Formats: sequence, structure tokens, C-alpha cells
Amino acid sequence: MADWNASTIEEFRSNHGKVGGPFEGAPMLLLTHSGAKSGIRRTNPLMYQPHEGRVFVFASKGGAPTHPHWFLNITANPDVTVEIGDETFEATAIEVTGAERDEIYDRQTEFRPQFGEYQRSNPRTIPVVEIIRKR
Repeated sequence: MADWNASTIEEFRSNHGKVGGPFEGAPMLLLTHSGAKSGIRRTNPLMYQPHEGRVFVFASKGGAPTHPHWFLNITANPDVTVEIGDETFEATAIEVTGAERDEIYDRQTEFRPQFGEYQRSNPRTIPVVEIIRKR
């Protein structure tokens, strides 16, 4: 996974936020966060959903039964750095819950049906996280 992340990050930064392969045409961002225990800064490429000026990411981990490490990290420390296209900004990552989470996740499954399969085949509720730009 580390090799895949590294090559995707390199491709993202070399191509103004665009990547190919299975993510071609999908809105992608880079989320840099601090390790909950280590404090080490790590970067993850993630699909995102822009909606009415807001930005959402999904802790799907490809449908795995456990949360991704980045989600555990932002739960402990919600201060993140985000790259979208050629823009980099500081943000706060906050989990969205309840009916609003369901609405956002349902919208994501319309755009990317695999997210519906991730949830159907999963015992956990896949978290939705809003990326809120700091001013």
C-alpha cells in the first residue's frame, strides 16, 4: 500500500491533481495528517466529493472491516493539510454523522457505485469526513 500511495502522490503532484488508472476522472485530493501516537506526518491520496462549496472524504479503506489509519489519526488530531489540484491549504477534518452522513454517502454511491458495495459488504459504518478550510 505504501508503494501505491507514493506513486499516486507523485502522479498527483506531477499532473496538477490528476491521476490515471482506476481513479482517472475522479476528484482526488492529498490529505496530510499527524500520527495519533507518533506525531509523524503522513499523506494519503483520497477520492473526495465536492458539494455546494464543501469537501467530503470517505474512510472506506476499500471496503475493509477496519477504519483506515488516516481516519484514526484525524480523530485524534483534526488539523490537516490538503492538496487539491495545485492548491495547498490548512484545514480541519471533522466526522459527519447521522442523517447528514447518510445523505452525503448516498450521493457518493451515485457518483461511484463501488462505495455502495463497500458499505453493503461491511459490518462498520464507513465514516464521512468534512474537510473545513481554515481562514
